[in-house]
Amino acid sequence: MRVTLCRDPRAFALLRPEWDALQRRCAGATPFQSHAWLESWWCSYGVPGRLRVVLVRLNGRLVAAAPLTLVHRPLPLLVLLGGPVSDYGDILVDDDHRGCAVAALERGLRRAARHAVVDLREVRPGAAAEALYESWRGGRRRLADSVCLELPAVPMDELVARLAAKPAQRMRAKLRRIDALRIEGRAVPEAEVPRAVAELLRLHALQWRGRGVTVEHLRPRFAEHLARAARRMVRDGDAALTEYRRDGEVVAAGLALHSAALTGGYLYGAHPALREQKVDVTAMLLRQEADQAARAGRRVVSMLRGCEPYKNHWRPEAVGNQRLLLAPAALEGALRLHTARTVWRARAADAVRARLPAAQEWRARLNDLRAGRLHRSRDPAPGGPDLPRDPV
Repeated sequence: MRVTLCRDPRAFALLRPEWDALQRRCAGATPFQSHAWLESWWCSYGVPGRLRVVLVRLNGRLVAAAPLTLVHRPLPLLVLLGGPVSDYGDILVDDDHRGCAVAALERGLRRAARHAVVDLREVRPGAAAEALYESWRGGRRRLADSVCLELPAVPMDELVARLAAKPAQRMRAKLRRIDALRIEGRAVPEAEVPRAVAELLRLHALQWRGRGVTVEHLRPRFAEHLARAARRMVRDGDAALTEYRRDGEVVAAGLALHSAALTGGYLYGAHPALREQKVDVTAMLLRQEADQAARAGRRVVSMLRGCEPYKNHWRPEAVGNQRLLLAPAALEGALRLHTARTVWRARAADAVRARLPAAQEWRARLNDLRAGRLHRSRDPAPGGPDLPRDPV
């Protein structure tokens, strides 16, 4: 058993074949643990000198990996690659060697985190990171994180059948309307992904104009990351980018990400005219994603983070992600400080939402103002120098 620490972006890029093989041997992995997603994220968001990927090999074979980066906010933290643009976070552990691999990874991570608290965000129940948390020797805390909504991976007809009689009747009428308007879905091939991602983001900006768009979705660094990651993932069968056309014109587009057990509808864009024509865009996208997941034998269609009312119409199961905090015994004080700060920020946000309902509207207006500025200026995507690979 050999544990090493990868700090070289070029070495991380070269891990692709064995990383992808390890992901296939980790049943709980989600699309956000794929090498294509993580390496692309690093190219767009990584800070020079801060890559920290703990690797465990058994007789030369990669059996565990923790993809991390060092941040300072305000104390040193090791956080998962993927950041806020990823709906699930996790480590990778070979299911056939879970016990010894987790033990070795825990030793390596404690040495890599001598001066930092490990903060693992958006950990889905059943993730490999839970085994690491249980075996951790040192300080640890478990907090609630985002809620994701999930549906069974069955064809659309079965999803509609789960609804009560009247909602099911209305949904069938909406689906018939989509068909009557002759809106046709087309899978985008790998070579067209960059063009299609640009169109998706254009439609996404139109769809949310004046309604508080997520500003990060308008930044060039996000567009570059999404186009780069989606192209590789479409080629490898880990993503499907679908364009919806009417009379030859693209009126909507959606990106779904896949793993062995899960399909997640990540991002979509739809022309505002579809709302005026009373087209249920969610139903149109979900029909495509559910049918894809059912054909592939996956178990779950995730609507990912957020409990928006339009998602709840489908009677999904609410699944809470976790935030797992780990620290060596010597950093127990820093762990308590970071935990207290995290809990306080969450409670403050809840209090604002409960006592100042208008705060959401103010935030939406602020986002619209920031989005307007982005159209007039573009921020550069950070790069990163190559650093040597060091043993733990």
